[in-house]
Amino acid sequence: MGYQAHLPRQVPIEAYGNGGFRFGGMSHKGSLLCLPSGIWGWQATSVEGLDQEALAPVLGLGGGLSFLLLGTGRALVRPSREIRKLFEDAGLWLEVMDTGAAARTYNVLLAEGRVIAAALIAVE
Repeated sequence: MGYQAHLPRQVPIEAYGNGGFRFGGMSHKGSLLCLPSGIWGWQATSVEGLDQEALAPVLGLGGGLSFLLLGTGRALVRPSREIRKLFEDAGLWLEVMDTGAAARTYNVLLAEGRVIAAALIAVE
């Protein structure tokens, strides 16, 4: 499926780089999905490789979630029209930024108690 349970709650991202992330006193090599249900390992390595299957955990959230922060790696990369349409059809706003900015924004919104989700592509 491309993702695995990693931590059953949301916590701030403490650090990113070297191909992974630190959060909750742990480290994870690879990309992350930070969902209201927790932080999950995610197989995505680039925006160009994203498809409906890779985004299914986010697209299926509906209801309480209004947008997703998409961290696209070291630089901002716009996702394809098809990916943007998936979010539009699901009623979710897609906010695209580089992974560093997305991780910082996720932390701020999490601290504010917002219902937040982020898909963060790992950077070296």
